[in-house]
Amino acid sequence: MQPTQPMDDILTALAEQVDELDRLVSGLDEAGWALPSRCPGWTVSDVLLHLCQTNEMAVASAERRFTEEAAAFGNRVGTAPAGASADDLAGLAVAAERGPSGKEVYDRWRASSAAQAAALGACEAGTRLPWLVGELAAITLATTRLAETWIHTGDVAAGLGRELMPAARLRPITRLAWRTLPYAFAQAGKTMAGPVALRLTAPDGTTWEFDPDEPAVTTISGPALDFCLVAARRTQPSETALTATGPDGAAVLDLVRTFA
Repeated sequence: MQPTQPMDDILTALAEQVDELDRLVSGLDEAGWALPSRCPGWTVSDVLLHLCQTNEMAVASAERRFTEEAAAFGNRVGTAPAGASADDLAGLAVAAERGPSGKEVYDRWRASSAAQAAALGACEAGTRLPWLVGELAAITLATTRLAETWIHTGDVAAGLGRELMPAARLRPITRLAWRTLPYAFAQAGKTMAGPVALRLTAPDGTTWEFDPDEPAVTTISGPALDFCLVAARRTQPSETALTATGPDGAAVLDLVRTFA
């Protein structure tokens, strides 16, 4: 089994990801904030607003205020339609608070990112914290925040016509997607034929190997960036260099995800 990265490593990677996004947006004028992002229907400002909201939820979780924060936020958003997905709820949340200037959203995002780093940094890695899908270990919640920030950094970069270079901080994101495959299958009402292994090419050209405790029956190979983009729902498996062997190959690439 691939070892877990220490909490400090995850928080460092999260800080680096926040810095990369900050470099993209810190100098934007209002026209820049209003540009469409890669997220359908969301501007660059909307993406940052969504990150503000989820950062603030993570702070509330780490500070044991999650239930109260979720209730208060639900009151602001209003009643969601029956069967609303996580994406639907995120869209309602952004729509409910859309309106402030890009600079105001940016300032809120910077404050929420700093608060999130402090709150998660005060937790032991194994501390159980409430989240949208139930309780998570603090280190897992921190990794989901890294994954979401990475995803939305790409969404912003696409809107601004900027190309980003993949970095080593994709490794914990990759591990998160791999470790949560049983959950992804269960959510889809499917049963895995057996364990899954990964053989992925890292951004520096080395190989990242993720092996289960028992012999794998399915193996996914190819670029780590492609795997993360598929898990983030930002590209289709057919548009990547990923290959899958074994009985669950197609299902893994269809169901894998990096966010909860």
